[in-house]
Amino acid sequence: MPHVTSADGTTLGFDCLSGEGPTLVLVSGGLDDGTENVPLGRWLADVFSVVTYRRRGRGDSGDTAPYAVQREIEDLAAVIDETGGRAHVFGASSGGALALQAAGAGLPIDRIAVHEVPYLLDDDLVAAWKAYTVDLTTALEAGDRHEALRLFMRMAGSSEEDIASAEATPYWPALISLAPTLRYDAACLGDGPPPAVRLAVVTQPVLLTTGATIDPHSAGLSVDFFGKAADAAAACLPSGRRATIEVAGHVPDPALLGPMLTDFFKG
Repeated sequence: MPHVTSADGTTLGFDCLSGEGPTLVLVSGGLDDGTENVPLGRWLADVFSVVTYRRRGRGDSGDTAPYAVQREIEDLAAVIDETGGRAHVFGASSGGALALQAAGAGLPIDRIAVHEVPYLLDDDLVAAWKAYTVDLTTALEAGDRHEALRLFMRMAGSSEEDIASAEATPYWPALISLAPTLRYDAACLGDGPPPAVRLAVVTQPVLLTTGATIDPHSAGLSVDFFGKAADAAAACLPSGRRATIEVAGHVPDPALLGPMLTDFFKG
């Protein structure tokens, strides 16, 4: 697998799923080692030069301390520079927050699409988010990755029954290995609400998509949680627009999202 070196010396693994058309970089969200976007990337590969990469601390990518969101912006900059110099960018969940932060920082990005960025709006949710970030740091500094994952799942709207079921699956150990990166996703989301000042300088066209229904494993969230978050973010963006797809689940069906992204990135 190819690698690129970021500004602080961190090596990042990436893959080029195709070599024809404009470059499109896919940015993963929380607890994703870069594989979750691959089906969508393969769907888009007939039209775009699709690039997926493993964010720092995930898969075969390094994780140089200390962490800062700016380091992740530099990581994305290194991937774009290595794969053509300019790119469209798609970001899933907290990866969408990172993509928007990077565009606001001036990276050579043409168009941006983000799916279900979990910004938090009302006072109760913001307070819960602040408590979560404190508790998450405490758990990880104590080396308790299991509790860190439980905290994340509760914040994401999972029930205790869902959490217990997840712990009993063969996938739990892989999630444990990714648990330290939950702090990175939390940092990308910042204080919780959309970062109005940063978004106001993102002049590129931005598409914000959400599903029509909430993920069954996030039943603790309101049914319009992601829609309200996307509406609020779109209102901060000079060229933001919204779209809803008929999909159940936080990870959308490529056959539903793919055509929408193709039309948007083709302009």
